[in-house]
Amino acid sequence: MLYPLFLTFHLFAALIFIGTVFFEVLFLESIRKQLPAKVMLLVEEGIGRRARTLMPWVLLVLFGAGLGMVWLRYLPVLATPLTSSFSTLLLLKIMVAVSVLLHFLAAMFLFKSGRMNARYLHFIHGSVFCHMVLIVLLAKGMFYLTW
Repeated sequence: MLYPLFLTFHLFAALIFIGTVFFEVLFLESIRKQLPAKVMLLVEEGIGRRARTLMPWVLLVLFGAGLGMVWLRYLPVLATPLTSSFSTLLLLKIMVAVSVLLHFLAAMFLFKSGRMNARYLHFIHGSVFCHMVLIVLLAKGMFYLTW
């Protein structure tokens, strides 16, 4: 009974996180060229404030539910991660997800310490975007790719 609940929370949190990253990378970057710098600065500050408030909770649900799913169903599979395509892809997905978490923690540290700048922000957004695409492909591949 718990697994479907964890899965639902995990999927909704992933939708929020991935949707936010995609919006920032695919939409905000192109809007930047169309708006005056002062307006864009206000937009980015507002979105950034909201993201820094909401995203820690989203990531807590995302990783908490993911750990719950692993605990309930996938721990035996991960005990021998290279014995099947499913377990190998799951392990890779978890490793990429941990990298996303480290990116997020680094970004929060840079914001809190006042050292975040446009170059760091652009790099982190681009990197997390690529990580998100890879995670989605791995998540689907776990169930459809075999070797």
